[in-house]
Amino acid sequence: MLKTNENRGNLIILSGPSAVGKGTVLRALLEEYDDVCYSVSATTREPRKGEVNGVHYFFMSQDKFKESIENNEFIEWAKVHNNYYGTPRNYVEDTLKSGKDVILEIDIQGARQVADSFSEGVFVFLAPPSMEELKSRIYKRGTETEDVIQTRMSNATKELEEIDRYDYLIINDEVENAVNKLKSIIIAERCKI
Repeated sequence: MLKTNENRGNLIILSGPSAVGKGTVLRALLEEYDDVCYSVSATTREPRKGEVNGVHYFFMSQDKFKESIENNEFIEWAKVHNNYYGTPRNYVEDTLKSGKDVILEIDIQGARQVADSFSEGVFVFLAPPSMEELKSRIYKRGTETEDVIQTRMSNATKELEEIDRYDYLIINDEVENAVNKLKSIIIAERCKI
């Protein structure tokens, strides 16, 4: 009997430079496609108003997080602004074993960690149509200083050099097009032999 990849879920890693639209594309995908689960991250930061443990994040103490790092309980993790963030290995493994696909929205550095610890992941690089468009998107946010914008642009140039480490490339020219391509990749991966 022929076997496809339908019994176990796939780990989809959506990555790309800051301001490329990863969150926007992922939210649009999740609104119209329910065959994929968004991975809930763990964090040591305090919950914000309305955030629910296990839904928005798995909230934990710094001691518990550090213990989890030592026990290799994260697929990837990082310390950002004095708080830790990470993707719990058990949550991902259990969801994949149940047959559901899991999608991570992470930066390039996190994607490298996932590649080192989870070789069977499907890596999707979301790129801007041009560097000028990426710069425009950062400016439209209106939240960064000129120095921060220049740093982000410099980082984006370096991050674009990582494309050859990925399985797929999606140019985020229009959200609907990017979502359709991402959905197609997920479906195609489910059909792999």
